Amino acid sequence: MKLELDISPLKNWAVNYSKPLLIAGPCSAESEVQIISTAKQIAAFYPNSIFRAGIWKPRTRPNTFEGIGDIGLNWMKQVKKETGLLTATEVANAEHVEKCLKHGIDILWIGARTTVNPFSVQEIADVLKGVDIPVFVKNPIYPDLQLWAGALERINNAGIKKIGAIHRGFHSYDNGPFRNSPRWEMAIELKTACPELPVINDPSHIGGTPELIPYLAQKAMDLDMDGLMIETHINPKSAWSDAKQQVTPAELKEIIDDLSIRSASVASIELQSKLDELRSVIHKLDNDLLEVLAKRMAVSKQIGEYKRDNNITILQAAHWKKLIDSSVLNGNQLGLPQEFLKGLYHLIHDESIRRQTDVMNKKDNKTSL
Repeated sequence: MKLELDISPLKNWAVNYSKPLLIAGPCSAESEVQIISTAKQIAAFYPNSIFRAGIWKPRTRPNTFEGIGDIGLNWMKQVKKETGLLTATEVANAEHVEKCLKHGIDILWIGARTTVNPFSVQEIADVLKGVDIPVFVKNPIYPDLQLWAGALERINNAGIKKIGAIHRGFHSYDNGPFRNSPRWEMAIELKTACPELPVINDPSHIGGTPELIPYLAQKAMDLDMDGLMIETHINPKSAWSDAKQQVTPAELKEIIDDLSIRSASVASIELQSKLDELRSVIHKLDNDLLEVLAKRMAVSKQIGEYKRDNNITILQAAHWKKLIDSSVLNGNQLGLPQEFLKGLYHLIHDESIRRQTDVMNKKDNKTSL
């Protein structure tokens, strides 16, 4: 995927940036006392962090708390006055943007439910023309990299150069232990397409529970993401929205202080030489692997021709089950995890079926002529 954005580096955003850039605060603003108390505790630990709170909350179901509304913007103004923290909130339409600008909100983000709608993103982009304010774009609810990239492009085309992405995970039929499937490869591909793009990880929404946040936050740092957005509440159990995934300011401090921040660059010629040597081995093994896969696919095509000529269906469910069970067993003995093996063989099997289907269709086309 190609993604060309005109971006201002994070260090030029008028934020006190040190990795990780920390954005913390409650899911929703509920009262002036609640957000100021939370902000003061966060500021005591991390005076250079950014305070977040949802003012308008787009909820999946009606009749749930959908945000305190405009009055919360005055509370955010007071947070900034009393703590000195920059403030951030989510916007879903042009009216939200205009109200945030009027009340001095420092940073905006576009939520996952808005990112999926190009009309809504364009409406926000249009009202941002001529404005100099940082804007983050969360990934869409479902794993669609083009939608995510398109939203970033729309905002950037409006003249916003202080732009970044927030990786908050994706809805999937099987999220495993997470609230939202991380699909790390999606964030990696986005970063690869535009290396200068700041990417912030949201372990609160991915994990859905405080117990998973430290693991997810550390993995995000190990993947060289630029920061973290962690939902932090003075009393999570009493939160009006997403109570199960929020942490206290003290818990936030423990999570951040326990992070290992590793360098993305190699410190010496000796280390670089060793790394290059190991990468050379990987490169050779990758080439060997590609050659084996090419040979396997050639045999799959021959099998497809045999099935076509003998009027046999492409899918042989019993054989496929036997193959996957045997491969997982052999792979486990070699130290390869089961989920990795299953995912790998599903990809190989899908490509094999595609090739055999092509063989079948060529036969059908000849017959029809």
